[in-house]
Amino acid sequence: MQITRFADIRALMADMPQADVDAIHVAQARDSQLTKPPGSLGKLEHLAIWLSAWQGAHPPRADKLAFYVFAGNHGVTAQGISAFPAEVTFQMVANFESGGAAINQLARLADADLFVIPLELDRPTADFTTGPAMSEAETCEAFAVGFQTINKTDLACIGEMGIGNTTVAAALAAALYGGTGEDWAGPGTGLDIGGVNHKAEVIDRALALHQEHLADPLEALARLGGREIAAMAGAILACRMKRVPVLLDGYVNCAAAAVLACMDPGALDHCRASHRSAEPAAGKLLSKMDFDRGLEPLLDLDMRLGEASGAATAALLIKAAVATHTGMATFAEAGVAAKEG
Repeated sequence: MQITRFADIRALMADMPQADVDAIHVAQARDSQLTKPPGSLGKLEHLAIWLSAWQGAHPPRADKLAFYVFAGNHGVTAQGISAFPAEVTFQMVANFESGGAAINQLARLADADLFVIPLELDRPTADFTTGPAMSEAETCEAFAVGFQTINKTDLACIGEMGIGNTTVAAALAAALYGGTGEDWAGPGTGLDIGGVNHKAEVIDRALALHQEHLADPLEALARLGGREIAAMAGAILACRMKRVPVLLDGYVNCAAAAVLACMDPGALDHCRASHRSAEPAAGKLLSKMDFDRGLEPLLDLDMRLGEASGAATAALLIKAAVATHTGMATFAEAGVAAKEG
């Protein structure tokens, strides 16, 4: 399906696959017979069942993992909202491609395929304090890149790189869930308090400029987002359509996911939040997206790097969940007496 209009995205979301109920029942039945007290492996048990539900099969698998890093540049950096210049986005993409970044090491550790997808880095989005960051066509083009990038795998970890994108994420979060720049802005790559205050003021100017158009999440994405953020939203939706479970990464990635969540509360049921980013508003964003739908963070390690590093770290927990669920013996197989009653 071509994605050239917002209506195309809405049509895809109207026909999203649901969790496989039969796979859930089989996974739950096996879990209840494994040689352990019920619930003693905690979230590992839930993760194994969730994985089966969205892979649509039992046993769950964690052999073929894919990490995706989308990169984009932002015109709002002209407002001095980052501690680093926009050139760093180019330089970090080169670092990913040469194997020198944190995500490269984590991909090797997890035996995962790493895909780096730069999106027109030499053509930043427009400065959203003076007009929309992207047109509908540009937004859909970036969304389509993310949608078309996803391959069928056991698990996807999705992240980003882009100088200025915590400002974009904060503006988008404010548009989607309300509040001011002060409520959502943080230090990002290392701003001091004066820098954070300036960042909040820039966000407030953008919210005021675009306020009449922000009720529609896709319009908010176009006016305040970035190409890598639109691409991540497309990738998350593609994973849903292909039954690929997703580990969300940090603040910026979750802002992309929030666009889908605001369009349909069940849009992220195939996702889990890998970690609580150290960016101050990250926990609040996950809470707004609904902890009750499985978005309680798996880890809290004070990470705020982006580039899917938190998701990649949590992917090792997924491997542990699968290993215990599939490798343990049942009470009958081990000749161990089960719990009475």
